[in-house]
Amino acid sequence: MSLHQVQYMVDFTMPQNIPDEFTGLIPHQRAAVNQMFNDGKLLNYTLSLEAGKLWAVFSVNDERELYQLVHRLPLTRYMKMQVCELTFYHTSLPVSTSFSMN
Repeated sequence: MSLHQVQYMVDFTMPQNIPDEFTGLIPHQRAAVNQMFNDGKLLNYTLSLEAGKLWAVFSVNDERELYQLVHRLPLTRYMKMQVCELTFYHTSLPVSTSFSMN
């Protein structure tokens, strides 16, 4: 594994008429997304049904790895996509409340 990771934003456009097959693959998509989060390959995954858009930020070694991951997502074949290498990706850490037993 390379020490230098590259981040890519993938902008997916969902089909206007969603086929039944698409809906049936949603649980498989969620499982693949969760695995990519667990592996540290997916940093962000955002959906806007109203806009028919899905955005995902990946952290990979190179563009080849990006396309391998994107094509593991079951819904990719139903969507158009645009890929952009990011100059940087910066995010705040989620704030968690601490629980005290006292």
